[in-house]
Amino acid sequence: MKRSEINTILAQADEMMRRFGFVLPPFARWSPATFEAKADRARHVIDARCGWDITDYGAGDFGRMGLFLFTLRNGLLSDLTRGGGMCYAEKLLISRQDQLSPMHTHVLKAEDIINRGGATLVVELFGSDDGGNFAEDRGGQVMCDGILRDFAPGERLALAPGESVTLRPGDWHAFWGEGGDVLIGEVSTVNDDETDNIFRDPIGRFATIEEDEPPMHLLVSDYATWLG
Repeated sequence: MKRSEINTILAQADEMMRRFGFVLPPFARWSPATFEAKADRARHVIDARCGWDITDYGAGDFGRMGLFLFTLRNGLLSDLTRGGGMCYAEKLLISRQDQLSPMHTHVLKAEDIINRGGATLVVELFGSDDGGNFAEDRGGQVMCDGILRDFAPGERLALAPGESVTLRPGDWHAFWGEGGDVLIGEVSTVNDDETDNIFRDPIGRFATIEEDEPPMHLLVSDYATWLG
């Protein structure tokens, strides 16, 4: 992805979040230079990879397959391992109309996916085999707003604004906006996007960036290069 495209997506996403009443924390507004200057004090933000995140899953076609994310808060895997401390995470996401977030599952993370506003959020579901692998012929059970429901292999849940689904490790899922763009909330156990996204197909989690203009804000995938 070109940095200029990323900068445009950042501005559009910020406008949509504000339209639905979500205001981001102060560090979201930092320039790269400010982030560098405050890196010592912002070490948890950096280590927990909070902040802006835009991906095309390495496919080079963001409109067809991609996702906008902002990680508001996140604990560390060390907290989760010892069973205490900051064992939770929260994100805002935007799934554009017909923009696929491809089929995947998590080994550790359980998550509530919440339609916070906009159009319909479609979530396609499959179960796992006994080894936790994608199983085309298996369904399972999820909770929708706390109510248990069975799902058949490949069933598509249509979540209206305010509705949610709880996904556990081994629940394979893909999602997209139907009828327009969707603002999504995610509340989960500790989030580790570097190692805990298991995709059905061999794709990447992060975009490759072509630097055609300076970044408006750093992405979480920029931290290692810009901040060490």
